[in-house]
Amino acid sequence: MHYDLIVVGAGIVGLAHAYTAARRGLKVCVVERDAACVGASIRNFGFITVTGQGAGDTWRRARRARQVWGEVAPQAGIAVVHQGLYLTAFRPQALAVVEAFLRTEMGEGCELLDLPEAARRAPSLQLDGAQGVLYSPHEMRVESRTAIALLAQWLAEVHGVMFRFGEAVLEVATPRVRTSRAVLHAERVAVCTNTELHGLFAERIAPHDLRLCQLQMLRVRPEPGFQLPGSVMADLSLVRYHGYSKLPEAAPLLAQMQREEGESLQHGIHLIVVQSADGSLVVGDSHHYGAAPLPFADQRVDDIILRHLRETLKLREATVTERWVGLYPSSASTDCLIDSPDEATRVVLVTSGTGASTAFGIAEDVFGDW
Repeated sequence: MHYDLIVVGAGIVGLAHAYTAARRGLKVCVVERDAACVGASIRNFGFITVTGQGAGDTWRRARRARQVWGEVAPQAGIAVVHQGLYLTAFRPQALAVVEAFLRTEMGEGCELLDLPEAARRAPSLQLDGAQGVLYSPHEMRVESRTAIALLAQWLAEVHGVMFRFGEAVLEVATPRVRTSRAVLHAERVAVCTNTELHGLFAERIAPHDLRLCQLQMLRVRPEPGFQLPGSVMADLSLVRYHGYSKLPEAAPLLAQMQREEGESLQHGIHLIVVQSADGSLVVGDSHHYGAAPLPFADQRVDDIILRHLRETLKLREATVTERWVGLYPSSASTDCLIDSPDEATRVVLVTSGTGASTAFGIAEDVFGDW
């Protein structure tokens, strides 16, 4: 069987490459080791984030990916659950970071809301003691648990992409790809295997010193009728997301957070809250790093995340209905690793947990340079 492109991995990065290739008229096959996509792509927020992404390529790719999501989602039957971002600055130092961010090109289209206006637009926000709220119109949210499967189904039915699920790729020597079931051939191969750092092309991945990052996530049931106006963040995000944290004004805030929220920083916690169509909230997250993080969730970490949730939203009820962990590769130096073992092969790993937010932009860059 011969294709123009074989994609290894059916997560969002692999699907973005399949979509980009199919749009160019290429015959595409996606090979996925699991019977369905059950990795990082369905364990996240489904939060396509532009605001706060690192300046340069990451922000540029996020902007483009947001455009593509806006085009693809309605065609693939993927519901946009809500749009926009509200980031509450509780500390004066946090407000200074927000104001500095708004002076950059990345703040275009965003607003600093005073408290009366924030309360009018977002009555579910807890604003006692807050300094102001950063509002961004750029974000959108899909239900990642269903969106990935719907995207794959649409690629197969509308764009003719072939999917081979439950089939591990054992060797890539483009144009030859050997799997656990067959030998395939393609002019090009894109390896998008996420956390498989010790399998295909391990010798090329190893010099980049990637670690694995494990995060804890929660689904929370609020009281009936509770409604978020959009995605929600707070001060800790300002010292986590590089679009904010790399600004000079973030240093005083980080010093204050180290004094006041040392345990949160120790666990890599910053609050993100999004809402699902059934009214439940997806809440997170934490970040623990290592070569092989243990697959056990820590109740103390969940308790801290829930404390931040209650401090940020006006919730009467917050019943945890699900808990899970996510996993993605992480780099201290880059948000995305694109490696070229040869002219016909690319290894593409998102190394910053921003796959949903940047994958379509990354795929366009890969094909643009290929």
